[in-house]
Amino acid sequence: MKNKWKIGFLLLLGINLLCVIIVLSLIMIPPDDKENGKLKGPNGDYVSFEVNSNKNDLNRLINHYLQEEAADSKIDYRVVLGDEVELYGILPFFSEEINLKLTFEPKALKNGDLVLKQKTMSIGRLNLPISYVLNFIRENYKLPMGVDIRPNEKKVYVKMQNLKLKSDLKIKVRKFNLKKDDIAFTILVPVK
Repeated sequence: MKNKWKIGFLLLLGINLLCVIIVLSLIMIPPDDKENGKLKGPNGDYVSFEVNSNKNDLNRLINHYLQEEAADSKIDYRVVLGDEVELYGILPFFSEEINLKLTFEPKALKNGDLVLKQKTMSIGRLNLPISYVLNFIRENYKLPMGVDIRPNEKKVYVKMQNLKLKSDLKIKVRKFNLKKDDIAFTILVPVK
């Protein structure tokens, strides 16, 4: 009978030691790289955030940005987002001021830029060529850096990543559907 207890005790002691060794080895082995607690540096110089917006908020932001950028401009203008992009301004004509309204159809490009294709134009009752008016705007209005007016193509090309924003943020347009109020951006925040 003494031998059975001795063998049982040694067997139980062996099982306990084996369990302790297994638990200690699991604690001491480092985790996989995927689960490593160390933070790795970002890929590139920017971290991206996806943002959805609406026309009302974007109207406020655009016009605030334009007021800051064109504060020293002699000519006043503003942008309104409705079912299309509308530009309102004043066109000096001899000693008179003529109200100007241009409407554009926006299109988001794959590279994150925005193209505004000129759709309609009203300048008081004058019938001027669209390319002339766009050229006049390009020459006389103080436009933010990154806004390129192309009169011959009847387009305004907005290089979103060239717009000068605070903290060196950059913006890419993902969606710009004004009729459905579906507007989405990728905001790039510098990490260097």
